[in-house]
Amino acid sequence: MTISQICICLAIAVYLIAMLGVGVWFSKRNNSVDDFYLGGRKLGPFVTAMSAEASDMSSWLLMGLPGVAYLSGLAEASWTAIGLAVGTYLNWLIVARRIRRYSHRLDAITVPQFFSKRWGDERNLLSAIAAVVIMIFFVPYLASGFSACGKLFASLFGINYVSAMLISAAVIVIYTVMGGFLAASFTDLIQSIIMTVALIVVLGFGVAQAGGMEAVMDNARSLAGYLSLVNIHDPATGGSNPYSLLTICSLLAWGLGYFGMPHILVRFMAIEEEKKLALSRRVATTWVVISMGVAVFIGVVGNGMTKAGPWSSCPTRRQSSYRSPT
Repeated sequence: MTISQICICLAIAVYLIAMLGVGVWFSKRNNSVDDFYLGGRKLGPFVTAMSAEASDMSSWLLMGLPGVAYLSGLAEASWTAIGLAVGTYLNWLIVARRIRRYSHRLDAITVPQFFSKRWGDERNLLSAIAAVVIMIFFVPYLASGFSACGKLFASLFGINYVSAMLISAAVIVIYTVMGGFLAASFTDLIQSIIMTVALIVVLGFGVAQAGGMEAVMDNARSLAGYLSLVNIHDPATGGSNPYSLLTICSLLAWGLGYFGMPHILVRFMAIEEEKKLALSRRVATTWVVISMGVAVFIGVVGNGMTKAGPWSSCPTRRQSSYRSPT
């Protein structure tokens, strides 16, 4: 391993140990079932906002969204980001206050339990259906997060993909089981801070390596349809294809998913005071808009870096690894 790889490995090890430490710390503060599942409804507005959005965006913000922009330009990435930004705001505006109020009155600590108590389902049929639906659709959702962890370790250190994924999953499961909802929320807060710093650092590094902002934009303008919102760049042919209205509407509809995401809804239920949701909404929406905008532009910058050639500061990257983005 090179010195840079050793430093990265140590940094990741410290991070994973710190996450386990958070789990141990909050395990001592859980005195009831309500504390474990909902943090005793004691989350502050900032933690509520940032943990909700970090748990939602996760690896997709750092890998998926820039990757789409890198490959095909602004159209698909931008319409998806716009849909998610609108969905985020409307979810906080329409759902947050209502579910916080009703779940508190009904003493519901989970989303399935809220459905049963809200509509007087004494047989808990609604609760069972909601739990089954969550389990079915969250299996691939969680798998994508674990997969991203495995790919990260495999690409950085050449570690076996499955082993890396299992190690990452084990750490996540351990601190969640130990510390419950508070541990999950505060680790998400920490991760949101790391994600923010990473976006800023990667953007600055990328622009410098690509030869400056002018070089980045010149490269983007040279690719057909790359900067268009109604055309998509085709990297296979170097041309562009029109983006239909149906496709745009489908991408915008991504934002509708927020209204049914249980890991977001429980953040609404856990905030300490209903009136503080307004501040959380502003913080969450602002962070989502800015972070997704930066992530999309990182993809554009990355394409410019590829055009500029191998990184001068990375001795392990060989000249033969360069390929034209088209």
